[in-house]
Amino acid sequence: MDGFYGNPLLDPSPLKYGALQFDKIRHEHYIPAFKTAIGEAKAEIDRIVENRAEPDFFNTIEALEFSGRTLDRVSDIFFNLLEAETDDTMQQIAEEVSPMLTGYSMYVSLNSGLFEKVRQVYMKKESLGLDEDQMMLTENTWRFFRRHGAALSEDGKKKFQEYSEKLSLLSLQFGKNVLADTNSFVLHLETASELEGLPEYVREMGAAEAAERGLEGWVFTLDYSSYGPFMKYSSNRDLRQKMYLARGSRAAGGQNDNSGTVKDIVMLRMKIAALLGYETYADYALEERMAKNPRTVNEFLSDLMARTLPFAREEVGTVRRYAEDNGFDGADFQPWDFPFWAERYQESRFFLSEEMLKPYFRLEDCIAAVFGLAGRLYGLRFEERDDLPVYHKDVKVYDVLDSSGRHMALFYADFFPRPGKRGGAWMTEFRGQCVLNGVEERPFVSIVTNFTKPTPSSPSLLTHSEFTTFLHEFGHALHGILAEGRYPSLTGTNVSRDFVELPSQIMENWAYEPEYLSLFAKDYRTGSVIPAELVDKIVAARNYLSGYQQVRQLQFGILDMTWHTLKALPETAGVLEFEHRALASSSVLPSVSGTSISTSFSHIFSGGYAAGYYSYKWAEVLEADAFSMFKEHGIFDRATADSFRKNILAMGGSKDAAVLYRNFRGRDPEPDALMQKLGLADNKNEENS
Repeated sequence: MDGFYGNPLLDPSPLKYGALQFDKIRHEHYIPAFKTAIGEAKAEIDRIVENRAEPDFFNTIEALEFSGRTLDRVSDIFFNLLEAETDDTMQQIAEEVSPMLTGYSMYVSLNSGLFEKVRQVYMKKESLGLDEDQMMLTENTWRFFRRHGAALSEDGKKKFQEYSEKLSLLSLQFGKNVLADTNSFVLHLETASELEGLPEYVREMGAAEAAERGLEGWVFTLDYSSYGPFMKYSSNRDLRQKMYLARGSRAAGGQNDNSGTVKDIVMLRMKIAALLGYETYADYALEERMAKNPRTVNEFLSDLMARTLPFAREEVGTVRRYAEDNGFDGADFQPWDFPFWAERYQESRFFLSEEMLKPYFRLEDCIAAVFGLAGRLYGLRFEERDDLPVYHKDVKVYDVLDSSGRHMALFYADFFPRPGKRGGAWMTEFRGQCVLNGVEERPFVSIVTNFTKPTPSSPSLLTHSEFTTFLHEFGHALHGILAEGRYPSLTGTNVSRDFVELPSQIMENWAYEPEYLSLFAKDYRTGSVIPAELVDKIVAARNYLSGYQQVRQLQFGILDMTWHTLKALPETAGVLEFEHRALASSSVLPSVSGTSISTSFSHIFSGGYAAGYYSYKWAEVLEADAFSMFKEHGIFDRATADSFRKNILAMGGSKDAAVLYRNFRGRDPEPDALMQKLGLADNKNEENS
C-alpha cells in the first residue's frame, strides 16, 4: 500500500510540489476516493455546525471555505481527465458519481444549521474588522447559500435538490452525446482525386489519421483541426457539404440526439430560477456578473449586432461575387461554400494563405515564443520536467519560476487531438492557489488544445489562428499561474464569467505584432525569419471577415440568451425551429435544414456559460481598451505588464471586476475600442431590413 489509503487520489503525493501521481491513478481508484472524500467533507461541515462557539468569520466562513479540500482534489483530477482523456468507463463513473456530488452539494447548501451560522456572521460583518478579501468571501458565501436554496421551505429544498440532480445528469449526457456523434463520423477517402485542392500538410494529416486507424488512404474527422482545413481547401463541393452536414447536425438526431436533452435542461433551469424567486434563468445567472441583468446583455448584443450586421452582409456578398466571377453559381451559395471561397478570396486579396504561414509556426517554436513573452512581460521562465508523471504521453509538464527563482506553478500542456479528448481548446486547473494553515499552495495549471499532430515528414505546424488560440488559452493560464491570495474561491480565474476572458483575449493581440512575430517566426526548413512583407499581410488581413465573425459570435450569445430568458418552453416549436426563429433576422448565410447549433452547444448546455456566452464579446471590449495601454507604452513595456499583473492577474475575484479594471486602466473601458480594433468603426451602411 502506497500510504494510509493506498489510493493515489487520496494519499499525499511524495513528488516535488505535491505533483499529481498520474502514473498510479487507475479507474478503480475513483469511486472509493469519491466516497471517502465526500464522507470526510461531510464530517468537516458537521464540525462547523456543531461548534458551540459564537459564529465568526474564522470558525464559520473561513472553515467552510477550506472544507472539502480532498473532495476538490479528487473532483478536479477526475473531471479534467473526463474532458481530456476519457473512455466508456470514465463516462460510466461520471454518471455514478454525479448524483453523489449533487447530494453532497445539497448537504452543504441546504443545511439549515450551517446557513444560520453564515447568516449571523453576514449580519454583523461590518463590525468584525474584516480585510477586503475576507469581506468579499463573507458576502460571496452568503450569496451562495441564498442562490442555492438555503432560504427555501423544506418542500422547496426537496424540489431544488431534485432539479439539481437531474440537471447534473443531463449536462453529462449532453456532453457524452456530442462527443459520441463527433467521434462516430469519419470521412475515409481512398483515391487521390478526392483530395483535390488540399495542400500537402492537410493530406499528410489525413494520411496519418488513416494510418493510426489502420486504414488505407486518408481520414478526416469532425475535430476542428481536421474539419477546418478540409472546408477551406477541398475543391470537392460534395465532400465539403458532407462534412458540413455531419458537423452541423451533431446530436441533432439519431441515437445521440440532444434535442430532448436541450429542452429538459432549459426547463429545469427555468424551474430552479422560479423556485429561487427569479423571473428567468438569465436573471439568476447574471446576478453575479458584471452585466448584472438580461436587459444589459440584450442591449449590448443588440447594439453590436446592429452596428456589425451591414459589414457582415457586405463581406459575404463580396465573397459570393468573387465566387461568381470564378465560375460559381452564386444563386446556390451555401454555408459549405463560404469557407472555401473566403479562403480563395483572401489569397487573391492579401496574397496570403494558411499554407504560406504554417512553416513559420512550428509548435516547438511557438511554445518557446509564448513562454518567452511571459518572460518579457512577467519575468517567468518555464523548465520542462521529465521526472513528473503525466496522464498521456503527449502531455508535457513545466516548472514555472519567477525572476527570483520562486516556484509559481506546475504547467501541463496537452496539444494534440485523440479520440478520448473533446474538441476545442481550454484552460483548467488540477489545483488552485491558496494559503492553507499558513502554508501557500501554488497551482497546477493546464491548457488543452487540438492542434495538428506531427507527421512522419513534417513537425506540428500551427495555423496563425491556432497560434492565436494558443496565446488565448495561455492568457487564462497566466491568470492561474500568477494568482496571489489566501482563499481558493477568490484566486486565479475565480472571477465573474464576463471578466474571466479579459486575461486570455488580451494575449491574442501579440499574434499580430510585427515586433513580436519577428522574434520567433522562422521557416522550420531553412531557419529564415518570416519576411516583413508576410507579417504586413498578416496585419493587413487581421480584420478580414471581422464583421462576419463578430456576427457569428453575437448569434451564439443571442441564442444563449433566447434559451435562458424563456419563461415557458415553446409548445409547438422544436429545437431547430426555435433556433431558426431566434437567429433568422441576423443570418448572413442560408439556413440548412437538419443542422443545429443548440444540440452541440457545449458551452451553455454542458459547460459553465449558460446565459454567459455574451461574455466573450463583453471581455473583448475590455481587452481592446486594455491593450491600447500596451500600444501607448510599448507591447513589452514592463511597467504596464506589472500593473496588469498587480491589478488584474494576481487579484482574482478578491475585488469587484469593475474596480479591478479601473485600477489598471485609470477609467472605465471605452466601448468603441472594439469596433475600431475590428475596423468596423466607420460604418456608413444603412440597415435595409
